[in-house]
Amino acid sequence: MRKLDFASLQVRDLEVSKAFYTNKLGFELSEMSNPYAYVFKFNKGEASFAIRTPIGNIDGKELGVGASLWFAIDEKIEELQNQLTGKGVTLIGAINNTPFGKTLMAKDPDGYIITFLETI
Repeated sequence: MRKLDFASLQVRDLEVSKAFYTNKLGFELSEMSNPYAYVFKFNKGEASFAIRTPIGNIDGKELGVGASLWFAIDEKIEELQNQLTGKGVTLIGAINNTPFGKTLMAKDPDGYIITFLETI
């Protein structure tokens, strides 16, 4: 394996998750979306991923545990933190300094962790 080409997250309510990713996190919908999945572009289209209807039965299952998607950002992490807080996004902890740069983690409606990275 040499690179991850694409990722999709199974969600309980496709429309609720679509609204979260577009309205609260600022992701842009791709024309590749379909009735079972929404594909998003981020950071001027350099990264993409999807949310989708479940593959199999997810009733009673805990989603999001152990999964985190990381997205590099061009803006200052503090600016993003202010924007997300203003939109009522649940943040996990404070800005964290890592060997890769500064990170900020947000939780989506299904418990998936979305990590934003301001590289050093």
